[in-house]
Parts: sequence; structure tokens; C-alpha cells
Amino acid sequence: MIVEMKHLTLLCVAREGVKALESLRDIGCVHLDLSAADSPDFASAKEELAAAERAVRIVAKAAREAGKDAPAPKGEEAERLENAKSAALVEEILKVDAVRQAAEDEAEALRQTMRAYAPFGDFDPELVKSLRAAGVPVRLAVNGERPPQGKAFFGEELPEGWTEVALPAERLSATQARLAAAEAHAAACRAALAEANARVSTIEARYPALKDQVAFAAARDVLSTQGEISWITGWVPIDSVPRLRAKAVSRGWGILLREARPDEAPPTLIRPPKLFRPVAALFKGLGIAPGYTEADVSVPFMCYFSLFFAMLVGDGGYGAIILALTAWAWRKTRPKEGMRHRPALIRSWLTLLSVFSAATVAWGILSNTWFGAGFPFADDWATVKWLADPSYNNMMLLCFTIGASHLILARVWSGISTINDRVCLSQFGWAGIVFFMYWTTCSIVGIFTTFPSWLYWEFGVSLVLVFGFTLKGSELKSRGIELGMLPLNIMSCLGDIISYVRLFAVGLASVKVAQNFNDMAVGLDLPLWIKWIPLVLILLVGHGLNFAMAGLSILVHAVRLNTLEFSNHKGISWAGYAFTPFKKH
Repeated sequence: MIVEMKHLTLLCVAREGVKALESLRDIGCVHLDLSAADSPDFASAKEELAAAERAVRIVAKAAREAGKDAPAPKGEEAERLENAKSAALVEEILKVDAVRQAAEDEAEALRQTMRAYAPFGDFDPELVKSLRAAGVPVRLAVNGERPPQGKAFFGEELPEGWTEVALPAERLSATQARLAAAEAHAAACRAALAEANARVSTIEARYPALKDQVAFAAARDVLSTQGEISWITGWVPIDSVPRLRAKAVSRGWGILLREARPDEAPPTLIRPPKLFRPVAALFKGLGIAPGYTEADVSVPFMCYFSLFFAMLVGDGGYGAIILALTAWAWRKTRPKEGMRHRPALIRSWLTLLSVFSAATVAWGILSNTWFGAGFPFADDWATVKWLADPSYNNMMLLCFTIGASHLILARVWSGISTINDRVCLSQFGWAGIVFFMYWTTCSIVGIFTTFPSWLYWEFGVSLVLVFGFTLKGSELKSRGIELGMLPLNIMSCLGDIISYVRLFAVGLASVKVAQNFNDMAVGLDLPLWIKWIPLVLILLVGHGLNFAMAGLSILVHAVRLNTLEFSNHKGISWAGYAFTPFKKH
């Protein structure tokens, strides 16, 4: 369900404003709108957090690249980082990185200079200056060949095809020496940053405190004061009101609670049934939230997403890999000493991956598909035979049936939720239209060979319900155009059902790609003693690529079917924003 929110106005004496914010943060149940924060303190806190995150990224990158470079001698920068205290480590990392960047920029400029004057060799520019001072017109020029040729010309005119270049500031050998010094300096900086990776955990440990610092500075910005009174507004879940009232009594605050106005958009706090609570982590990962006045679709979202995941991956072997990795992650993230539970977000994601991978393994059992192959003893199973229909009609029927059930569920749910309003009849009418379009789709592709006459009556009644009860009489002027769009919306239903065939098409493509890589590996015309090396490489690369593409298809197709097709029929706009309480991290 979506938890009801109350709008809060909290008043306190001005001198207690900061303490009130601290107490409010300790309660951790009030959502504050901190978007208007713009004070210097807030900017400073935000910059400090950004600097810490930037320092960690710099050090991590240097550590990754450390193996590519030859060992560099320790320099001044390494000593600075080694001697820096934890609080100053971020600043020192950023300084060393700035020195590294300057050294690399200097090296690149010197390389360009060397490329420009390499055609002339290692000559002394002072000699040219002496000749010019003596009245000898010496000019340096290059031609347009590749590689270019450089020459010194005596005279005012240059031959055709030659372009004059300026005199260099120093000998080529001196430039080369400076380049070597700049590269050595940059390498020493990179080595110092890579060594600092051992201490980066001290920076990461400060993240929660820095985030709290940013949030508190923002809260102080939005705390309004006039005379002796300070106040702040926010949103509080209705089940947290008693706790807030108790704190207000003990602290001497004044609080005003009221319902949300029609023009206000409270934050969305989703509390699904306990079994489906992990799906909130998926919503957070996707960055989506239903509007406050919309429905909580967590249960159907998780159920259908699990089914879509299994069909899009399409291979029980891949599901077994995900399941094994998830089991390993469960083991690696066991609560440490002093902790009762894993962090909620980690626990939710591991639960989701367990469900999704188990569903994929189940699909592999039903379809007998394991890394693009199958077990011979399972070829005669009823589900395997049904799904392996050469005409693909059964798979398309399954996809269209899943799609129709998904969309009909959305419409019936909307009808039941508005059962006290006659508009519910229009939702039931739309459910009938979806069913009619489902039968039409199956007939178009040749799955159903007969079209019962009663379906026309069902479609006619559904049209009457939709046309007659979508709008009330008072809404005809302002929203009458919606009835004019009815034919297009009906055709859109047909397209929505057809779009579910992507479950079959993408899953089949995944299986075929796996089969082709298997055939390519097994079909190598090589002696057995050497064949196994390319065979293993082809299988690893092929299945790895296919596995990655399966993950991409889930992000594209499984998410779309839930957040677009289903949500359009349910009336979910995903225009909400998540409830984020002001609390300590």
C-alpha cells in the first residue's frame, strides 16, 4: 500500500531552531523538501562530499592502472600521502592528482613540440639566431609529405610545397630530457595515488557523516525564522504521527498536521506485503515511484517481472549461474559480529535475485534449455514438447495470454478500486475490449482458427460501457476529446497485446545464439589434443556475450512491459518521488 501522509508545520522558539532540527533528525520520520538550499554552508558541505568521492575515484583508477606502468621511484608526493592524516588525506590526494595532471599536460605539450621539430634533428637554435644576426637569412621549413621532411633554407623565398616553421626554444635533446622528467614525475604521482588505495577505506568511512552534514546544512537553509519563532514544513507518515507528537510534547514544539491539498504532491512511501517488500529496492534502483494518489503495484510488478526475467533470459543454465552467484553473495554478506541483520537494501536485492534466478531455472526445466542445449531424457516431457512446437504457435499463445492477463488485471483492479463510482463500469468495459483484442491477435497469427460469434456481443457491450461511463456529464466539455480518441485507444490495446511477443522473440534469440556458439565450438576441424583450447574460449566468450545481452534485454523489455503497457492500463504515471526521511546515516 501507499502510506497516507500528513503535512507537517513545526514551530519552535528561534534560539532552539538548530536543536529542533537535531531532534527531528533523531526521530527520522519526516520528509523535508531540501531542494531550495543554497547557503554557503550547504555548498561547502556538498563540495566536501564531492571532493571525498572524487578522491576515491582517483585513487581507484590509479590502483587499476598500476599494473600497466613500470614501477616508479617514490617521490615527494608519495611521502606527502603517507604522512597525511586521515582528515587531510582527501586534500592531499586532490593536490597530488593536480600535480599529476599538470605533469601529463606538460608531457603532452612536449611530445607535440618533438613531433613538430623531429624532422630537423637535434640542432642548436642559438646557431640559427647567430646566423640571422650576421645577416644570413636562415629559414626552417617542412614539406607536406608523410613523414614530413625538414630543411633549412638560405634566402627570402621558399620552394613550392614547403611551409615555414618557427624557431624552437631549445635543442631537441633538451626537450626530450624535459619530456622524460615530466613523464617520470607523472608516473611517480600515479604510483603514489595507487599506494594510497590502501587507506581509501578511511575516506569511505566518512561518507555517512558527510552526507549527514550536507542534509543538515540544507535543513538549516529551509528553516524559516521570523522574530522569536522558527518553523519548518514537511511530510510525515500517518503511523509516525504519535511518535512525533510525543517528541513535540517533550521538546515544547508546536505542530500543525493537515491533509494534503489537491494541488500538493506528497512523497510516496510504499509498504508492500512482507513477502513482496524487496521489490521496493527494484523501484529505487530504477529511480521510479508511483504518484501519491496512485496505486501500489508492487505485488503484480514482482510476480510478472519474475516471469519476464525467466522468459527473456530463456536458459536454465544462465539462471543456475545467477542462483549460484547469489548464494555466494548471501554467504559473503552474512552479518558481522555486532550486527543482527544485513543492510536492508542488500537483503532486498539478494532476495530479488534469488527469486528471479529460481524462476529462470524453473523455465529451463519446463523448456529443457541449458546453455543452448538440453537433456535427451527430458525431450518427451509434456511441457518441453508443447513449448518446442515447430510452428511457435504455442509460445506465441503463451505470450499473448500473459499479456492479456497482465492488462486485464490492470483494468479489473482499477474497476474494483472505484467500485463506488460508476466510472468503474468503463474499466470493466476496457477489460472486455482487451479480451476481445487478445482473441483477435491470436486469430490474426493463426493460433485460433475460429472466432466465436458471442465475442462480437461481448465487444459491443464493452464499447457501450466504455463510451457511456468513462466521463460524467459535467466532464464532457473539458474531456470530451477522450471519447473521440476511443478508436485509436482500442487499436492501441491490440498493439499492447502484440508487444508481449517480445518475451518469445528475445528468449528465442538468446537460445539460438547459445546454440550457434555451441555448434561453432564443437564443429572446429582440429585435432582433439589442441581443439579444447579454442573450444573453451569460444564457449566462454559466446555464452558470456549472450549472458550480458540477456541482462540488457531484461532492463529494456521486462521493465517496459511493467512500467508502460501495464501501467498505462492501470493509470500509473510513475510521476511520484520517494519518501526520504531526514535522518542520520
